[in-house]
Amino acid sequence: MSWWRDAVVYQIYVRSFADGDGDGVGDLAGARERLPHLVELGVDAIWLTPFYPSPMADGGYDVADYCGVDPLFGDLDDFDALLAEAHDASIRVLADIVPNHTSDQHAWFTEAVAAGPGSAERDRYLIRDGRGDEPPNDWESIFGGPAWTRLPDGQWYLHLFAPEQPDLNWRNPQVRADFRKVLKFWLDRGVDGFRIDVAHGMIKHPDLPDTGRSEQISLLGRGELPYFDQDEVHEIYRDWRVLLDSYSGGRIGVAEAWASTQERLARYVRPDELHQAFNFALLEAPWSAEEFRKVVAESLATTAQVGATTTWVLGNHDVRRPVTRYGDGELGLARARAAALLSFALPGSVYVYQGEELGLPEVLDLPGEVRQDPIWTRSGGADVGRDGCRVPLPWSGDEPPFGFGPAGSWLPVPGEWASSTAEAQRDEPGSVLSLYRSALALRRALAGLGDGDLTWLEAPEQVVAFTREPGFTCATNFGETAVALEPTGALLLRSDGVESWTGELPPNTTVWLQYWEK
Repeated sequence: MSWWRDAVVYQIYVRSFADGDGDGVGDLAGARERLPHLVELGVDAIWLTPFYPSPMADGGYDVADYCGVDPLFGDLDDFDALLAEAHDASIRVLADIVPNHTSDQHAWFTEAVAAGPGSAERDRYLIRDGRGDEPPNDWESIFGGPAWTRLPDGQWYLHLFAPEQPDLNWRNPQVRADFRKVLKFWLDRGVDGFRIDVAHGMIKHPDLPDTGRSEQISLLGRGELPYFDQDEVHEIYRDWRVLLDSYSGGRIGVAEAWASTQERLARYVRPDELHQAFNFALLEAPWSAEEFRKVVAESLATTAQVGATTTWVLGNHDVRRPVTRYGDGELGLARARAAALLSFALPGSVYVYQGEELGLPEVLDLPGEVRQDPIWTRSGGADVGRDGCRVPLPWSGDEPPFGFGPAGSWLPVPGEWASSTAEAQRDEPGSVLSLYRSALALRRALAGLGDGDLTWLEAPEQVVAFTREPGFTCATNFGETAVALEPTGALLLRSDGVESWTGELPPNTTVWLQYWEK
């Protein structure tokens, strides 16, 4: 069976995972030093966020050179060492590729600006004449404000994100050829695949039409936009699939794709395209049995139509952490534990964002002067942005930054995280870390988990319950009162850390049972 169909992949946000050189910023050497944590956790692969040379206008997602390592994170030798040690530990490595846009300091863009209108260099990007003193259309940046910036010669360039991130023109054959070279560079070094940033955005409608509306980001994943999820984008991934398949070892492509329907999302994982596409529907679902069951059922049905598995995610570096999203405090933590255990029991692959295994909440009170997210700056502070889920991990000790590195940390780590460090939780039976380690060990050991099918069970309205053959049951109580499950089975694991089972499922709790007769 293909490894990626039921893999557990751990997302490393490099600058916040572990600092190996003492400059307060996480790096590749730090990630290598902390690989034992991931071996103990039981993951199959890691995804590294961008570590390429970058001015860091958007945390490295503004790439100035796709075939190098920014000195902030180390060098190519550090990357090779991390890759080798991960492989020695049977952990695969996915790199984050950013093909929708470059940095405005990439050589391609500086050449395009210098070459002037009508040049081959300028055709690498979406640079157009405006409408008088107005931009070419009404498209908006995902980070707020207009999606166009004017060049000194009067033309405008498109940036669906920050102005420092000009969008490439993927209708240009040279762009496609150059990115094949980039992919080959990393595949030849041994990476096991790529997480593809903004995979839905590389092709824009050729006429660049107005949308006719404001607050366009509200349509992301819900409606149609002329700059997202255009049919021609799939030509790119069919080409990339041929390249990936030309390498041994099961190299994969993972789409960060937003589409208006589950059916359109499933197109990214057709047999001749990519291997995985993040399922953001589960991440966005409110804490509700009805909503979770609906998302799971629709997702499994649509991916099955194209012979793919579903890729479940509850968090990442762009969204509020599950503990806070589900209610914060003890309630949010209980629900986050229950949601994690539910997701680990579902058919397909699952991604874990660093810190979820420690039960970390969103840091909501970061001072404005330390925030670095362009969403914060472009909104004038109206939108706090994503820094709160990017606070460095607490590893050990009693004082911040809790073993993150030899010195400080690029974002302040809350003092109350002393009880949440990996060290504090490692040998605590009821801790979040112990829950994750137990769940992932069972997921690997039990024949019924991973890839395959599920069968829904009849259950009270507030409960989502299903079986997986042979002899495994998962049930989650989304309600506010305990529910008796009859008939029942032998306890495998509970999200609340209790080690006994009487047949009564508390609120905001998931249970794994060895057997449950219908």
